[in-house]
Amino acid sequence: MKRIIKHPDSEIIKQKIIYKKSGNSGLSTILLKEQKSFCAYTEEHIGYNDAVDIEHFNPNLKYTDKDSYQNWFMVKHKPNNLKRTNWIEPILHPTAEDFETRLIYFDGYFIHQPEDIETKNLIDLLNLNDEIFVKNRKKFIERRKDRINELNISANDYFQEKINSEVDSIKYLRAIQEEFNINIWDMLPVPQ
Repeated sequence: MKRIIKHPDSEIIKQKIIYKKSGNSGLSTILLKEQKSFCAYTEEHIGYNDAVDIEHFNPNLKYTDKDSYQNWFMVKHKPNNLKRTNWIEPILHPTAEDFETRLIYFDGYFIHQPEDIETKNLIDLLNLNDEIFVKNRKKFIERRKDRINELNISANDYFQEKINSEVDSIKYLRAIQEEFNINIWDMLPVPQ
């Protein structure tokens, strides 16, 4: 999982968009665009046929005056349903400036410093180290490494070609960033 950047000049803030019990298509469109069509939790591309949710990271804020743009993320429906139902505090927020130094990617897993309870709680809340998730991340990276070696090209060139031809095949942005030492996020286009 990578840090989610919330923009102070977001259209959500400019237009004073609020979350409603129904009719949030404008909100979801902007959030999805800001996340470059990637799920905030799984880092998988969100395609046209995917079921998605506007996720309230802290569910206790939903429908309160404290719920805001900082608490809203676009996520795939199934991973959102797999999120633990019991809210845990203290917790590392997905927008924290030190997010990627605290939530450490290592060989398919997300780890934390032993004393960092906030990051441990985030990992637990989102089941980031679920056996299936770790296995899928590792396999994805392994296949990409093999293909890059077969083609004898740079990781940057390989992923740029994939983005240009089939962006929906890209997933696990943080794993790509760490394993190949490239800034995959900046390579991704903002959807129109």
